[in-house]
Amino acid sequence: MQIQSHAPSADHDHSHAHHHHHHGAGALQAVRLAMLFVGSILVLAAFLGDWIYPDNRLAADFSATIGAILLALPIFWVAIQDLLEGHMHMDELVALAVLAAMALGDFRTAGVVAFFMVISQVIETRTAQGAHQAIERLVRLSPSSARRVEEDGSETDVPAAALKPGDRIRVFPGESVPTDGEITTGKTTLNEASITGESVPRTKGEGDEVYAGTINLTGMIELSVTRVGEDTTLGRVRELILAAEQTKLPITKIIDRYAGFYTPVVLMLAALVWFITDDWVRVVALLVISCPCAFILATPTAMVAALSAAARHGILVKNVVDLEGASRINAMIFDKTGTLTTGELGVVRLAPQPGTSPADLVRIAATAERYSNHPAAQALVRLAEETEVPLGEASEYHEEPGQGVSAVVDGVTVRCGRVGWLTAAGIAEEALGKDHQETSDGLSGIYVARGDQYLGWIGLSDQVRPEAAQAIEALKALPIKRIAMITGDRTEVAAGVAAAMGGCEYRAECLPQEKAEYVESFRKAGYTVAFVGDGVNDAPALSASDTGIAMGAAGSDVAIHSATVALMSNDLMRVPLLMRLSHSARRAVYQNLSIGAIFILGGLVLAGIGELTPIVATLMHNAGSLIVVFNSARLVRFGEETADAEPDAAEPLHRQPAPTLG
Repeated sequence: MQIQSHAPSADHDHSHAHHHHHHGAGALQAVRLAMLFVGSILVLAAFLGDWIYPDNRLAADFSATIGAILLALPIFWVAIQDLLEGHMHMDELVALAVLAAMALGDFRTAGVVAFFMVISQVIETRTAQGAHQAIERLVRLSPSSARRVEEDGSETDVPAAALKPGDRIRVFPGESVPTDGEITTGKTTLNEASITGESVPRTKGEGDEVYAGTINLTGMIELSVTRVGEDTTLGRVRELILAAEQTKLPITKIIDRYAGFYTPVVLMLAALVWFITDDWVRVVALLVISCPCAFILATPTAMVAALSAAARHGILVKNVVDLEGASRINAMIFDKTGTLTTGELGVVRLAPQPGTSPADLVRIAATAERYSNHPAAQALVRLAEETEVPLGEASEYHEEPGQGVSAVVDGVTVRCGRVGWLTAAGIAEEALGKDHQETSDGLSGIYVARGDQYLGWIGLSDQVRPEAAQAIEALKALPIKRIAMITGDRTEVAAGVAAAMGGCEYRAECLPQEKAEYVESFRKAGYTVAFVGDGVNDAPALSASDTGIAMGAAGSDVAIHSATVALMSNDLMRVPLLMRLSHSARRAVYQNLSIGAIFILGGLVLAGIGELTPIVATLMHNAGSLIVVFNSARLVRFGEETADAEPDAAEPLHRQPAPTLG
């Protein structure tokens, strides 16, 4: 006979009833609840009968017998099924205890033991599944139908499952987005908390990507469908969460390994107690208290609750081992571009010549550049919009790839671009050369001339995320001994970003494979390493680390597949949040194991010396299990205080304070 532990996963409670699924599950559950209600009334009537009619116990005995049988039948039914299948679970010990009490004719005790066992199973099931239900609510957000726009512009209601990539759909205010897509018409505000974990809505317009399950708040939009069904970001989220729930921690595997010894040892102890004391009451109490439900629930309940909390914050953990393993990380390496920085250029310095104001420099340059798609040009136009500098009209626009642009502004030709391009056009080389030396600190420079007059230069650089330094400080407060940054960018640029991070160590001008080698060097030095990257060109480093964390994974297949942990948003504060959650989950597991061990070992001793009755043993058993479940359930709300403290976390992160144009 095979003896197994019964460690519940996210969709199993520790009663065996959930091992035997069939089509009549709802009806069977109703029958069990009816048996529980009637049986408990009859057992209660037996105790009342003893009190009211102490001289006539026949009616009370009959009531106790029927009540105990009704309460015990579900327990016996599952035990018989397990035995017929060749399995034996640890809490078959309870069935033995109930049977032993009945054999002694103590149906009142048998009824009370069975009642409390069934009640505890119901409560544990409801509580332990709370985290799983929270995840299910998270992923059951996509509407079942969609408004497809036909070629003639008419709308057709179709099942969301019937959509194909390339289809056009409309989403009205107040509706959920049925599938991943790109906005082709309209502008709106979307609540993306279900995907990114960010509480503040995001404004999106034409060309922006939207995800299934997000809620359209303000405007009507038309989308071009990009991904459908299980391929959507929400579908992948669900797939990853459910897969993570099925994985096991090493501690759970240890419990499984030794489960085969546990039941025989308990039965031998029970036989020994009976042989020495000839007291069946002690034996029944020992069998009840030895059922290690609290011990078995210790790990899965904590990890499912932690997975739920992580998902609520937009943190997807592929394997529950990675969630627990994050608590052992003592070194972190960050990619620079797209991780610590936004990957977008922004204006950080204005250097106008005497006689030219900063506002004039921006107005003239942005007017000339307004029709260019180059990131530097877009950064200039964005700065003009943010600082409310009015742009004029540009004519005769011409763009020289890799050099710059020229356009006629206010009747005069304006040139914006590289030093060599402007000197070739006859601009005075002396002033340009002097300013060119000043841009050697890692900034990209746009040099501006109107006619043959040099007006000044504009410095741009990749924008450091506003919360990056705060995230690094939060990590330093944890047991992280070493924090580093690695990038393929120039050394001067890397030095500037590292200084903004509080002076962390860095390595620049690295190819993707060299990033992986850098991670390996940390591991060889004895560190447990997490690598944080954008998941696109960082796949080798993500794979080489102990824990690979991909930023901004919403909509990115590469990020979701290359990392062990995927952050659905670009909020760097999610990284220390993940570390703290991992530490809390690990603490909860050890607390739960300690609680289970104390109740079992203490109960065995008390039962052996005759200080524990079967009814008290049942209450102790249930108390231990419920304490474990409620202790784990605390993790479901983990991080809510962080969300409250960071109301602007979901605002676009590519803005830094604009230079003063006074």
